[in-house]
Amino acid sequence: MESRENSEVIIERYDLSMSRISQMLTENTIKGPYADYFKKVAGFIMDIKSLYEQVESNTLEQKNQKELKELNLHLYSDIKVENYNASYANPSYACSMLGKEYGRLLAFVYREIRGMIVYAYEERRLDITICNELFIEIYNWFETDEQPDIEELKKIVYWFVSDYSDITITYRVREQLDPSLDFATDIIMNSDLEDLRYLYRFGEYISDNEIKTAAFLNNLPQEEIDKIAATYTEGYRIGFINSKKDLSIKGTVNIRYNIGFERIVRSAIKKFAEMGLKPVIYRNAVNTINRRQNLVIGYSSTSPNKQYDYDHRLDSHLYLDRDFNERRLGVLKVAYDEYRELASQMAGPAVIEIFGEEPFTPVSKAECYRIDEKQQKLSVAYANASAKIINEYIRGDERSFTIIAFPIPEIGEDFEEIFAETVKINTLDQKEYGRVQQTLIDTLDKADYVRVVGTGKNKTNIVVNLHELKDSTKETKFENCLADINIPLGEVFTSPKLEGTNGLLNVSEVYLNELKYIDFEVTFKDGKIDRFTCKNFANEEENIKFIKENVMFNHETLPIGEFAIGTNTTAYVMANKYDIVYKLPILIVEKMGPHFAVGDTCFSWEEDNKTYNPDGKEIVAKDNEVSILRKKDTKKAYFNCHTDITIPYDEIGEITAVTPQGEELVIIENGRFVLKGTELLNKAFEENE
Repeated sequence: MESRENSEVIIERYDLSMSRISQMLTENTIKGPYADYFKKVAGFIMDIKSLYEQVESNTLEQKNQKELKELNLHLYSDIKVENYNASYANPSYACSMLGKEYGRLLAFVYREIRGMIVYAYEERRLDITICNELFIEIYNWFETDEQPDIEELKKIVYWFVSDYSDITITYRVREQLDPSLDFATDIIMNSDLEDLRYLYRFGEYISDNEIKTAAFLNNLPQEEIDKIAATYTEGYRIGFINSKKDLSIKGTVNIRYNIGFERIVRSAIKKFAEMGLKPVIYRNAVNTINRRQNLVIGYSSTSPNKQYDYDHRLDSHLYLDRDFNERRLGVLKVAYDEYRELASQMAGPAVIEIFGEEPFTPVSKAECYRIDEKQQKLSVAYANASAKIINEYIRGDERSFTIIAFPIPEIGEDFEEIFAETVKINTLDQKEYGRVQQTLIDTLDKADYVRVVGTGKNKTNIVVNLHELKDSTKETKFENCLADINIPLGEVFTSPKLEGTNGLLNVSEVYLNELKYIDFEVTFKDGKIDRFTCKNFANEEENIKFIKENVMFNHETLPIGEFAIGTNTTAYVMANKYDIVYKLPILIVEKMGPHFAVGDTCFSWEEDNKTYNPDGKEIVAKDNEVSILRKKDTKKAYFNCHTDITIPYDEIGEITAVTPQGEELVIIENGRFVLKGTELLNKAFEENE
């Protein structure tokens, strides 16, 4: 617990704010429909006060699992799907009860206050206090005036977010770097993991996914747990070796995972320790200033309600302006400078993703905040500038990463079989696949461009222009991707030339950044997005907004940053066997067919680092006509997003490499590999027929 939390000033402010809010429960000074809102939110804050006291006194440790579950459900019940239609955290409900302007602002305030749950578990008294004081200040305005000036209320919110950014951003930077902030690490390493009560110590919503995952892993022998963890940690280590980066100069690794996987994470922490790395494990951000739309960055549990997360993804409309951007960039720079030594020790993230949740198709609500065109540009500008600051302190040429994925019980009754199949996929023979993928690369290196055409209802028809090689005996266009930074193995990829890359990319269904897209279409003109749409909504304008906000992250256009051919047919067959194709993460899906990434290249911020394939050839296709602008102006070169879009094998009519002489070398035809030397890749199909 931080000393700042126990300063006399903070304790006094905390006690005064809690005392004032407790009085609201019996007062009748608020008029009209707003009274119900303030009493319900005040009641929630009193629950937080009780929770904080129980954490502080260690009385939660005396509760049995049933009692802890009841407490957890109580804290999160308001936003669960079955209760959300009558929750003030729901902008639609809040607006229907309080009017549009007051409703969505007060829904935002309640969203911020709900972050107090994790503050209480981490004993972050200061964060609770500043949320209390925001609530009291707004309450006072409604006491004075039955319908206070909405612009004045917005100013209160603006200054709340801006003034406290030196606290909220600075702490976020520190928790991303400092292994001594070991709240989660302590739970993982020192709890009795067979006693599932430990799950409730995190403060996150605990569903059957977390409970059943932990129980399942508890039934596996330690030897198997260690093998699973070794695949993950070795991938991380090999990533440094393959990119010729020195892991020995680093001291920390950022572990991101879903609650329930603690046995694997505990084993991984021990293996990372053998590499000289201490764990940094921070949770997904709960406050508005540190969230990035509805993306999950950090450890978390499965969401109690993804619509709730989606509804509040653009709450920054309330405060995002040029002055605010400058303020938070200044704070970010100062924070990284303060923790520069810790930043220099960070080796990069090691991520365990999950899959198996029902694909989420959001409802677009008029009551929710949306950032306007000016704010979209400011959002993009901040993403670029903040990335530059971070790269200054956590250098791209010194860091790496790894990602692996596992199913969760929500995937269905075949969970245990799918888990075993996933472990098999994650440990396929690298030497065998390396040889096959080299055959693909040798052919692709001869090509001037690649033609990708869909089949059936898939309308894809695109030409991908490739870079030239100066010396084909020493250089290559494609990376031979095995199981290091991206697990499982199974793709060859390149950064294509933009000029001459034209056509339509279409996928019947695809799951991107935890959102489902139906009949997704993007048209490219000279390698940049020209038009885009989908069929998620009846209104075409909503479809365009949906893609722009969640795939393009409010950029007007994005270039193709990557073209790849996935080779993991074993994963594809498994996915179809259990009918889980659209429940898989892009990490696995991208290995199950050709894919295109929009945004930055795979080599962003480290294009000048030499990278080699196992055959010794240097990968030279790292830049495109946009990323090369980094040499003059990084603002024009990077987009700070990279979204993979995969076409499944059964929607592919052909992939053909075309040489400068016009020779056509067919790689895939009607969903099967036909290039000589790639026969191994069809075995999974044949065994399933």
